[in-house]
Amino acid sequence: MAVPTERAKTDLGPILTVPNVFSFGRLLCVPLFWVLLFTYDRPYAAAWLLGGLGATDWVDGYIARRFNQESEFGKMLDPTADRIMLLVGVISIAWVGAVPWWFAGLTLFREVFVGLIAVTLEATGAERLDVTWWGKTGAFLLMFAYPFFLAGSADISWASTATALGWVFGIPGLFFAYLSIAEYLPRGWAAFQSRSG
Repeated sequence: MAVPTERAKTDLGPILTVPNVFSFGRLLCVPLFWVLLFTYDRPYAAAWLLGGLGATDWVDGYIARRFNQESEFGKMLDPTADRIMLLVGVISIAWVGAVPWWFAGLTLFREVFVGLIAVTLEATGAERLDVTWWGKTGAFLLMFAYPFFLAGSADISWASTATALGWVFGIPGLFFAYLSIAEYLPRGWAAFQSRSG
């Protein structure tokens, strides 16, 4: 009986870490974001929630590096949680008219494109690509840009300032996000060739 117990602990070890709990928490808060925005019509509260969730992305990354809690599962979960949260936020915020659809469309296209690269590599058995600095920075900036856009649509005294801050974070965030593609494509191709070879 002792052997299965030890095996179970080993299997759960890289999953039940503090950074992964943060990532799971971000995923669980996505429905709450929807409820605040669409059921209760509270864009300002939804903006605060989305911004707070974006901040936890930095927190879990710091904890993983500082306390040696990085894991292969976490390297898969963290960008997946980020991508789901960003996609839901982008579509929802554009839907309520808080951000232009052209900007939302560019954000969505990039996320879908990079997601397809990851899925293709996974399906072919190629080595999974780690998130690059450009990609992480772009996602981080966009995770703050969209809450500011949403806050700008709320009935608050600093709405115009919030919208301006959205652009301040959003333009470089989108630039860095697309710049990361220049890193992902050759690295993805090399990983694919290494697998097929």
